[in-house]
Amino acid sequence: MSERPATNLQKSPGTLVLVRHGQSQWNLENRFTGWVDVELTDLGREEARRAGEHLKGMPFSHAFTSHLKRAQDTLRIILETGALGDIPVTSSSALNERHYGDLQGLNKDETARKYGADQVHIWRRSYDVCPPGGESLKTTAERVLPYFEGNILPSLLEGENILVVAHGNSLRAIVMALEKLTPEEILEVNIPTAVPLLYEFLPASASPSSPIPLTVRSKKVLA
Repeated sequence: MSERPATNLQKSPGTLVLVRHGQSQWNLENRFTGWVDVELTDLGREEARRAGEHLKGMPFSHAFTSHLKRAQDTLRIILETGALGDIPVTSSSALNERHYGDLQGLNKDETARKYGADQVHIWRRSYDVCPPGGESLKTTAERVLPYFEGNILPSLLEGENILVVAHGNSLRAIVMALEKLTPEEILEVNIPTAVPLLYEFLPASASPSSPIPLTVRSKKVLA
C-alpha cells in the first residue's frame, strides 16, 4: 500500500462523496462492460443531472474519476448541474471498472446459457475468482486502494471535501475499506447508478490494523 504523508490526526476529516456513473448503453443492453468505453444513455445523463441537483453548491476541493467516458461524462454533468465550480479533476485508470476479460461485450443472459448460470454467478459475485482474462473484485481492490490511499486519502485527512465518480466495482473496493466490510459482506453491496453516497467521518486516529485511519460517522444516500 502507498506510504502516507504525515497528517494531523486531530483534524476533522473532510466529506467524501462516491457516485457510480449513470446508466450506460451496455447497462441498458445487459452486457458485461468492464473497460470498454461506452456512452451514457439518455437516462444515464438524466440520472447524472439528478445527482448534481442533490450535490448543488457543496464545496468540493477536488474531484477524481476514471479514464472511461461514462464516468467522466457523469462527473461533467454533475459539476455543471450542481454549480460546483471549476474544481481540479484528476482521472486515473486505477479507478476504472473491474476488467471482465473475455466476457466484455457479451450479453449476461446469453453468457449464462453458454457457460451455465452457476459459473457466471461465480465470476460475477465471488470475491477472488477472476473471469477468463479478467479481474476479480479482490484484484480490482488491489489497484484501487493504493491509489485511494496515495491520492485521495491525504486530502480527506486535511479536511477537504472530495468527489469520486467511478464504477460499481471500483467504488465497492473503497466502500469495503471505509466500512471495514468482509469479503462476504461486500458481495451483498450494490451501488446504484448515479446515486451519491455521502460519507462523514470521525476525527482520524492512527490504527496499525488499518491502512485507512478513518471511522465512518454517518453515511447518507442522496436519492
